[in-house]
Amino acid sequence: MKKNIILLAAACTFFSLSTLAQHSHKKSKGVVAEPSYENATDQNKFRQLDNELPTPNVYRTASGAPGHQYWQNTADYTMDIRLDDENQRVYGTEEITYNNASPDELQYVWIQLDQNVRSITSMSNQIEEGNLKNGVSINEYFNMFHNFPGGFNIDYVKDAKGNDYEVKVNHTMMRVNLKKTLKAGESVKLNIKWWYNINDRMEIGGRSGYEYFKEENNYLYTIAQFFPRMAVYSDVTGWQNKQFLGRGEFTLPFGNYDVKLTVPSDMIVGGTGEIQNMSDVLTAAQMARLEQAKTSDKPVVVVTQDEAMANEKTHSLEMKTWHFKAENVRDYGWCASRKFIWDAQGVKFGDRTVLAMSLYPKEGNPMWEMYSTKAIVLTLETYSKFTFDYPYPVAYSINGKSIGMEYPMICFNGGRTDAEGKFSDENKYRTILVIIHEVGHNYFPMIINSDERQWTWMDEGLNTFLQYQTERAWTDETGKPFPSQRGPAKNIVPYMGGDKRYISPIMTNSESIHQFGNNAYGKPCTALNILRETVMGPELFDYAFKTYANRWMFKHPSPADLFRTMEDASAVDLDWFWRGWFYTNDHCDVAVTDVKEFTVKFNQPTAGTSKEKAKKMVEAQTKVGQFDPILQSIANAEDPAKAYDMVKNNITDTRKEFLNEDNYFYQVDLKMIGGLVMPVIFKLEYADGTAEEIRIPAEIWKMQNERLTETVSKVLITNRAVNKITLDPNLETADTDVSNNVWVR
Repeated sequence: MKKNIILLAAACTFFSLSTLAQHSHKKSKGVVAEPSYENATDQNKFRQLDNELPTPNVYRTASGAPGHQYWQNTADYTMDIRLDDENQRVYGTEEITYNNASPDELQYVWIQLDQNVRSITSMSNQIEEGNLKNGVSINEYFNMFHNFPGGFNIDYVKDAKGNDYEVKVNHTMMRVNLKKTLKAGESVKLNIKWWYNINDRMEIGGRSGYEYFKEENNYLYTIAQFFPRMAVYSDVTGWQNKQFLGRGEFTLPFGNYDVKLTVPSDMIVGGTGEIQNMSDVLTAAQMARLEQAKTSDKPVVVVTQDEAMANEKTHSLEMKTWHFKAENVRDYGWCASRKFIWDAQGVKFGDRTVLAMSLYPKEGNPMWEMYSTKAIVLTLETYSKFTFDYPYPVAYSINGKSIGMEYPMICFNGGRTDAEGKFSDENKYRTILVIIHEVGHNYFPMIINSDERQWTWMDEGLNTFLQYQTERAWTDETGKPFPSQRGPAKNIVPYMGGDKRYISPIMTNSESIHQFGNNAYGKPCTALNILRETVMGPELFDYAFKTYANRWMFKHPSPADLFRTMEDASAVDLDWFWRGWFYTNDHCDVAVTDVKEFTVKFNQPTAGTSKEKAKKMVEAQTKVGQFDPILQSIANAEDPAKAYDMVKNNITDTRKEFLNEDNYFYQVDLKMIGGLVMPVIFKLEYADGTAEEIRIPAEIWKMQNERLTETVSKVLITNRAVNKITLDPNLETADTDVSNNVWVR
């Protein structure tokens, strides 16, 4: 709809248009009944998050930084582990030194027994849902009713003098009642002996376990959650002793690890930390290759495929001990197999060299030798750019079929070739993205140590966001961009626009989430990407995100610490963003409901114009605009033409240019249908074939709650006729219905 703005005086134009825009939402009497409800202000999407966030204190500040009295407890481990390759068992002893840095006195400590999730009587088995119906596979029935004898078998829990502790095992948690209260600043030692049966990952699944190769009678072990581990005691939760039900992952204190792994002598072992006895476990040639890898710009093979294939055939009954040490880590993982090929490449960080290393069976080649270590290197470089230099000495990627799981300095990743060593592009990129993701977990949560048992998104979502940044930096022989699955806003649209009954807010406990992958990985990743690219801009976002990472490296952050730091370091009020994306299941759907087009037309009184005629000219003006008192004052003058000239002589050159008759004024009416506040982005396509983008901050919606309409109007001024207006032209706000985003002239 095109209208002319008829002007009695050029000086009045600015006031007329301003008034038009300001009051464009008023409705004629009796046409629309304005809604009303109590506590309308409490529903404002721009209200602050004060009620949702914990009160700042001496441990965690209002800025999002650790407070001046921040503390965290630590746990150091000395372990002797033996792998029973004949019976697929792990036997172990450990001494835990638990250090109480809190201001509290502790009467007992809690230890996690994660292997108990596999116990026949575990809570996870008890609450497992299932259906008996036609078409259910044998594997599904097996998984419902299998009786794998899993879980820890605890031989003893003793103090430093060899006296038994009184303990209580509650499913996956064990309380150890201390002999005396552990006071602030004191330490206590716990000695534990245990064993358990290793699960067959290919039969009953699991984050760790073994893979059996029947043709060779060989095993590939990827071992984790294999030892009783201290739970976290923090200023946020006290003891984090929520039961492990299989999905909410692990919350652990930092500490130093001294670990001896005894395995058959023909196996190659990888683990968290650095090998302390390399000359005992590697040949001279292998050690020389590993040294060469430190300065190489491409992977160097340390254990060749021929050497691995020879190991596959030996099945030695002799044992060999690999000794590892790791400092300031929150967990431990390791692997062992006769089948491992090993390659490595150095990555420089200042005067330090980090060894990026891959272990994989021949069934992964040639794909793994081509891409695994290359992916590790790119991951460490990209993540370090967004956070801090990778602080550990090594980073392993271990190939296990159908797996993806992370631990400090080591991760287990799927991806295999076919029997002929061939692989598709889909298989290749899937393998690479898993390696990037799992290696990236070294940063979130292995170093920036969030509470995974409570908030899955704090490690998975933030990690997936940096995974996407790494994928964008990937280059290979094809020259094609990486086919990223998570990150681009358009990819989250089907989920965001789905059935709200099955969409949980991101701020939901790990065990209660609907659509786990979309909720904990995809949506927070997309939210952060939109925050970077659309809301804040890369410069402000990157500085704030790096500030968060450096504030909380080797510490235990909470969601509030992230939210507050991002605002503190950027001067951008983001409460509306956190509330909409993280605390609700609203979606973005903004519609262009109307566009009104105006042009300027001068209709000024001439000498001798009567007051009556001038008044009629004012009436004509009010039919297309809003009444302006300045126009009325000119019309009521004894000599309207003289009054017009007096105003005209006071007008500035800037306003004369603004009031050019060639200018176009467009009032674009918008409605927020989905409830999620987002910035407004217009693409204007002009009649002359040119185009431009206009970007408007999300704060344009800040008064919608007072209007109770969830609508806004924006006036755009151009010097060319607009043929088409498109909302969110680059699909960067995750708008779920783009069919209502376009106006055509």
